Amino acid sequence: MLELLGKINNVLWGAPSLILLFGTGLFLTVILKGLQFRRLLYAFKIGFGKEDSKDAGAEGDVSHFKALMTALAATIGNGNIAGVATAITLGGPGAIFWMWIVGLLGMATKYAEALLAVKYRVKNNNGEYSSGPMYYIERGLGRKFKFLAVAFAFFGAFAALGIGNSVQSNTIADVTSTSFGMPNWVTGLILVILVSVIILGGIQRISTVASVFVPVMAFLYMGGALLILIINYDMILPAFELIFYYAFNPVAAAGGFIGVVVSEAIRNGVARGIFSNESGLGTAALIAGNARADHPVKQALVAMTGTFIVTIIVCTATGLTLLITGFWDPSGGALSGVAHDASLEGGALTSAAFGSVLGAAGEYIVSFSVIFFGFSTIVGWYVYGEKCFEYLAGPKGIAGYRLVYIAACGIGTIANLATVWAFADMANALMMIPNLIALLLLWKVVVAETDDYFTNFYEQTKKSEVKANLAGNKQKAG
Repeated sequence: MLELLGKINNVLWGAPSLILLFGTGLFLTVILKGLQFRRLLYAFKIGFGKEDSKDAGAEGDVSHFKALMTALAATIGNGNIAGVATAITLGGPGAIFWMWIVGLLGMATKYAEALLAVKYRVKNNNGEYSSGPMYYIERGLGRKFKFLAVAFAFFGAFAALGIGNSVQSNTIADVTSTSFGMPNWVTGLILVILVSVIILGGIQRISTVASVFVPVMAFLYMGGALLILIINYDMILPAFELIFYYAFNPVAAAGGFIGVVVSEAIRNGVARGIFSNESGLGTAALIAGNARADHPVKQALVAMTGTFIVTIIVCTATGLTLLITGFWDPSGGALSGVAHDASLEGGALTSAAFGSVLGAAGEYIVSFSVIFFGFSTIVGWYVYGEKCFEYLAGPKGIAGYRLVYIAACGIGTIANLATVWAFADMANALMMIPNLIALLLLWKVVVAETDDYFTNFYEQTKKSEVKANLAGNKQKAG
């Protein structure tokens, strides 16, 4: 199975797919005039500031903040902890550079996905909004392109069982076994029970859980990573040098490292980068449509901050920690020179890296982060899978899909890690291709909505705020 998946992924992640991914992100960045850089601070203001409250009366199911937290719950997971470790051990330090590139260009891609999601969303039989690439493909491009919509929904429902479910439960089981000696089947049973309780509550319960879990666990994990970087501040610049050098140069076999060529750094960086931030997959569009927004651009801006948070902040912190501690190479790497157990992989490797500096506390930080991030990802990805399956089979089939999803969660805890990761890579590519094609065909809609917001809506709002401030100042002066 692993050999077969490897051959499939070599084709799916070949030059055509990479060109499509990079090309779409670059194209959208150019036509939007680098909007992800120019409007980043404003985007954070909408998602985390007072701007969110202005949309309280707008159509939608949850606030901008809750929609972002639900998306981050599905995104900040073991791709940022185990995925980064896997990328570096398979692709060398240079893989981190290609993760950055995917993230920066992916911000424009995710912006476009979320914008189209809100513009073309529909209400389902439960009175909640349904959105995603399948809807903006069918409603934006017309029924002649419905085959792309069906393809995305099929692969999305399929991918949810892997990338958002069994991959996460597998890594959780790996860490609980290593850190706490818990049998994998026990971890699987506990996860099945908890996941069942949460997903039965629908989008409202899921978004509420995500709004609590994500900030707390992100603060805990990032706090530990930052402490390691502060303690080893003198190694930060050398770590960056390794990243930039090996992004364009092969890593020679030395010590316990088998050596990799540049193409492997690119492949693993891109694949794990997409796995960690999901830009281009279309998953952001599956939850963005539930946000209360009086204009599609608002939620699109909020959605793109998720890619920045995940890739530029969280993944970088993990990558620097692994390089500084030498845990990308069993011989200790170029910086630390301290050898470690070559059998460690994924989340267990990151946990050991934290523990090498912070002791038992560091290992527990990563262990609990993996558990809670992974759990929140499983719950968040259920929303994605359900929306895709609902598009294919209607609301009547959701109960059956829910049972399959719960079963996949348990099965993932006893599956082979390499096979599970290979399955996730395949599912990612099969979702990405129809979504990116749709984004390229709908680029004029993205530009038109963006121009409308910043030319009319945004400027009028600013003028109203200025007048209100002037009136308030006059009243105080009087």
